[in-house]
Amino acid sequence: MEKQPLKEITLYADGSSLGNPGPGGYGGILEYNGKSKNFSGASEHTTNNRMELLGVIEGLKLLKEPCSVHVVSDSSYVVNAINGWLASWIKKDFKNVKNVDLWKEFLEVSKVHKIRATWVRGHNGHPKNEECDRMAFKEAQDIKAMIEERKNG
Repeated sequence: MEKQPLKEITLYADGSSLGNPGPGGYGGILEYNGKSKNFSGASEHTTNNRMELLGVIEGLKLLKEPCSVHVVSDSSYVVNAINGWLASWIKKDFKNVKNVDLWKEFLEVSKVHKIRATWVRGHNGHPKNEECDRMAFKEAQDIKAMIEERKNG
């Protein structure tokens, strides 16, 4: 039986944090065959890097089968880690690495996929990156407002 080629997916993701740490959000777009699916989420107390990475993780979780995934991000942290740093981090058992919980989750959700990452300059007119940025910022603003409401009763 012939092995089917992997579906080619593009995953755009961005993160936002109002304060570092502070309330944060992520936004992403999965694209396949001319179709796209937007997703987003938030966290009450987080950092920008955590949200950048969580956007990628949550996007990968939406895939229902092994795929060839092209991650597009304005986070050099995420792109450099995916394309190279992760291998040495694993060798040294993540010693002195931040966000180990999320990197281990990334390894778990990414292991069935073939992944490569490309860095794009943020806030530079890349339409998909700008859309992800808007979603992430809105999520961060919404959760910040929710926290304020809770505080003010």
